[in-house]
Amino acid sequence: MTSLTEFAVTTRQQNQWINITAEVQRAVGASGITEGVCLVFVPHTTAAVTINENADPDVPHDVGLALNYISPDRRDFLHGEGNSAAHTKTSLVGPSITIIVSGGRLLLGTWQGIWFTEYDGPRIRKVHVRTLGE
Repeated sequence: MTSLTEFAVTTRQQNQWINITAEVQRAVGASGITEGVCLVFVPHTTAAVTINENADPDVPHDVGLALNYISPDRRDFLHGEGNSAAHTKTSLVGPSITIIVSGGRLLLGTWQGIWFTEYDGPRIRKVHVRTLGE
């Protein structure tokens, strides 16, 4: 069995992490799949998705600072839209993740959550969730 769901994420800042674990779990529940995998895909070149700690709000903040250090805005970037740093951060984080589904639930660790990461906001973005299994 397979299912595809899409939902929107509205960002309010240029760089922002939004916990989307509950939305992804709802998509898994609606799919009816109890055993399988869940693929989360972000179809954007300046936004990404990752799994990281969801208990301490300092973690997304700190990872965001580290990414800004790795890829700061620079005047010598050539891309005409002025968002090359966002493209770089998105390439580092990545457009998709895969999570095991067991017992109809995402098989995440105790402290893990699924994060939509925005690097060129504010915007309205899409997230696709594909579930595969039985």
